[in-house]
Amino acid sequence: MIGHQFRFDLLSFMRNGQARFATVIMPILFLVIFIALFGNGRVPLGGGVTVSTSTYYIPGLTAFGIISAAYASLVVSVVRQRESGIFKRRRATPVPAFVPIAGRALVAVVAALLMCALLLAIGAVFYGSPLPTHTIPEVAFSAAGGAASFCCVAFGVASFVRGADAAQPMVQLTLLPLSFISGIFVPLNNVPGWLGTVASYFPARPLADALRGCFGPATTGAGINGGDLLVLGAWAAGGLLVALLRFSWVPRAAG
Repeated sequence: MIGHQFRFDLLSFMRNGQARFATVIMPILFLVIFIALFGNGRVPLGGGVTVSTSTYYIPGLTAFGIISAAYASLVVSVVRQRESGIFKRRRATPVPAFVPIAGRALVAVVAALLMCALLLAIGAVFYGSPLPTHTIPEVAFSAAGGAASFCCVAFGVASFVRGADAAQPMVQLTLLPLSFISGIFVPLNNVPGWLGTVASYFPARPLADALRGCFGPATTGAGINGGDLLVLGAWAAGGLLVALLRFSWVPRAAG
């Protein structure tokens, strides 16, 4: 049953040009623009380790793509389907309540993993960025775990958005500032220390740091920091709890 719902939601996602642009095209566009602006020089990671600009930005923009798929697109989709009455009609069917939610969340995770693979391929082919062959399982685990965490956050945030027109502004209000202070758009060595500390308590930076750790040339072992996973897990639990308490099958306007 979840498989049928997943296929339906995946087809809907593929036919949604706005969702495809935000999830697939935008991170690639940012990668091209950043390298064109800053060149493909060296970016310090700390401890005397440096990497090329493309190698620095690929994991960060992969995180951005994951967040776009699992959070931004999901918030907009959930609010739109709720306010248009789609959720209400689905709830009236014999299909268990968790099926439409699980199907949409699975689409977000799959889209995030595909975005990750696409950015890796573009970086390797066009910019000579080395593939993290020694940590591929960890990259996949970080991407899937980050996507799952942001799915939970998305359902929680969507419960506070009262109308479809407010969904996109809410997404941008939360996503863009975190992207700047989490080292996704701006190298972390250019972010003031106090802002970096603030960012570390939100889920965007732990996801970006987890992926950067897997890409690092000096990385040994898994390359994943347990603290990053702890923060992502805490946000997942918090988002899930809020969603369970506030999730609505009927339009908020109908209240």
